[in-house]
Amino acid sequence: MTPTPIAAPYLIYLGDTPMAELAKTGAGLAFWRPERCLAQLREPGCAADLDLPDMSVAQAVAAGAKTLVIGTAAPGGQLPAAWTARIVQAMEAGLDIASGLHVPLRSIPVLAAAADRTGRRLHDVRLNAGPFPIANGLPRAGRRVLMVGTDCAVGKKYSALAIHRELVNRGLPATFRATGQTGVLIDGHGFAIDAIVSDFLAGAVEMLTPAAAPDHWDVVEGQGALIHPAYAGVSLGLLHGAQPEAFVVCHEAGRSELSGFPGHKTGSIAEIIELTTILSRRVAPNIRCAGICINTARLPEAQARAALAAAEAEHGLPATDPVRFGVGSLVDQLLATGDPQG
Repeated sequence: MTPTPIAAPYLIYLGDTPMAELAKTGAGLAFWRPERCLAQLREPGCAADLDLPDMSVAQAVAAGAKTLVIGTAAPGGQLPAAWTARIVQAMEAGLDIASGLHVPLRSIPVLAAAADRTGRRLHDVRLNAGPFPIANGLPRAGRRVLMVGTDCAVGKKYSALAIHRELVNRGLPATFRATGQTGVLIDGHGFAIDAIVSDFLAGAVEMLTPAAAPDHWDVVEGQGALIHPAYAGVSLGLLHGAQPEAFVVCHEAGRSELSGFPGHKTGSIAEIIELTTILSRRVAPNIRCAGICINTARLPEAQARAALAAAEAEHGLPATDPVRFGVGSLVDQLLATGDPQG
């Protein structure tokens, strides 16, 4: 069944989220689909800012907003209890609600009651239709490149979207494959794979990236990190299901600890290249690393370029910040080698 479209424009709700990087859903929408984003709504103490106009619910409705999109992804995917009153207010003012959190909106009694009373729609993009098959691990036609990370929230989605756009701009057949709630909201298709029962995760990814023409690229959004104490499982299932011929390592310059997991170090780029290659060999024996994407947003331009040059020298691969400097050299490398038949 085709899901009901989410009406734009959006009012992005950031609540009182204490860490800017947790607002990755809102940030992704504001960056990749600015034409759909009218304004942001923040509570006191909010650490995130999407550079959108700040509006109240009433102001946004008067300006034409149609949907309140919950723009944060707190650890555990739960909805803070303090936010429910604001969401009810939005429904009473005439807004639908869209969420990528793990907890379904309708499972929260006060929100379900408000939706029934007001007639507003509740969109849960993590509720996957299914059913999903168990993976078979058999080779299939088409070309696939997967983003892998040294941590969560380092830029895997941005890297995939940038690579997809570059391939399309070059006139090559390519599809962005969304595997998280923000990617689904941005592109309108895909699965939030971290909400799929683990036995069926790799099979769902096989379904998401089916056999294709020999020259067609699936650019697959990554999730988690293979070294992550909480989220490595989803990363491995995605890797096995995608069977990529190539992967891109995504990292944030200056990050030394896993975000939200103090005391746990991020993976190194070299470690992620090694692990990805080893763990892929049974399903993608010819897999190769095509390049490195480094989020340098916290660095001045000169330091950013120096960090990228150092990564290129260390690993012998093109390294870029896809937002600041584009992905042309990385896509050159992606296209320069590899057998379309795997």
